[in-house]
Amino acid sequence: MKGNLILIHGGGPTAVINASLYGAIRQARREEDVGRIYAAIGGTGGLLRGEVKDITDWPQEELELLLTTPGSAIGTSRDALEAEDYARMPRIFEQYGIRYVLLNGGNGTMDTCGHIYEQCRGTDVRVMGIPKTMDNDIAVTDHAPGFGSAARYIAQSVAEVTADVAGLPIHVVVIEASGRNAGWITAASALARQAGVDGPDLIYLPERPFDEEAFLEDVRALIERKRGVVVVASEGLKDGNGAPIVPPVFQVGRATYFGDVSAHLAQLVIRRLGYKARSEKPGLLGRASMALVSPVDRAEAVTAGEEAVRAAVAGESGKMVAFIRGEGEPYRVSTRLVDVHEVMLHERTVPDSFINARGNGVTEEFIRWCAPLIGEPLPRLVSLR
Repeated sequence: MKGNLILIHGGGPTAVINASLYGAIRQARREEDVGRIYAAIGGTGGLLRGEVKDITDWPQEELELLLTTPGSAIGTSRDALEAEDYARMPRIFEQYGIRYVLLNGGNGTMDTCGHIYEQCRGTDVRVMGIPKTMDNDIAVTDHAPGFGSAARYIAQSVAEVTADVAGLPIHVVVIEASGRNAGWITAASALARQAGVDGPDLIYLPERPFDEEAFLEDVRALIERKRGVVVVASEGLKDGNGAPIVPPVFQVGRATYFGDVSAHLAQLVIRRLGYKARSEKPGLLGRASMALVSPVDRAEAVTAGEEAVRAAVAGESGKMVAFIRGEGEPYRVSTRLVDVHEVMLHERTVPDSFINARGNGVTEEFIRWCAPLIGEPLPRLVSLR
């Protein structure tokens, strides 16, 4: 007897979350054991409200558009779920004849995935996780779909700003990158040098305590040498006591709206060094850009969706699809299943070997690791100076 399948998105979207949705739907249509295909409209909150849509017969031409559509086509959420919410879910799955539950998201969503799996123990319902996060902070997997595109976006954007500043070197520009506790996106800005530009000059990650005096010393030396300086700083920078260098504007549980770190650092330069400075904050642009999506990232996102469906139909449950990188060149990855309990709320931060000794840049080891994830090298920018 066939079982139905439901797809649920959680947390912030990425440029390729819909590519995983595409892969999952396409694979589900191939599986003889899958009946109807449903989507929870608006994440787990939508599921609990009964906002469940049958997408089995979604037109193929519409399905193909998922590969070039940002955001979440079925909606997502950051609902704080209680024990009673999880207890209701098996009954909802039974109502819709659902045997396969696929959740696509980051650390918080994998936590939800684990709790749903526990609720469904002893039933025929199989629960699988599809990794997704632009921040790349999911444990166990080498990297997560969503990061490669965010990395390409920040690298290309920083390359263009660096060219701008080099053409009119009259100020310090501080660019703020996303990443609460993990500086993967901030670090990826170093790939701007693929374009042939001399920057970014300084990169500060949340994995190292931020030293205000060392920062000003670094900037002062660069002003004397170059006059135009490009700094990339993580939104999650903390001081030596572990406190954010700019207090969060709003914080409830894991949901944090950070203060404006880039503006704070620019103001430091103006006040302490008496030099012109400005701040830039790409924010959501970095996770919504389809113009700079990484083809590698998109292809791996599709694979993650497909593999999750295959695993669930084969009888697996309580697992997440993870990527394992092969040794040597050229770049290649394979997938394996990991116990979702190894992933639930476990953040993967940038290792020390990827950060330089002074804490204001990254190492060549990081560059080698990250470069394949953004796809082809950035286009070269020319200068006659």
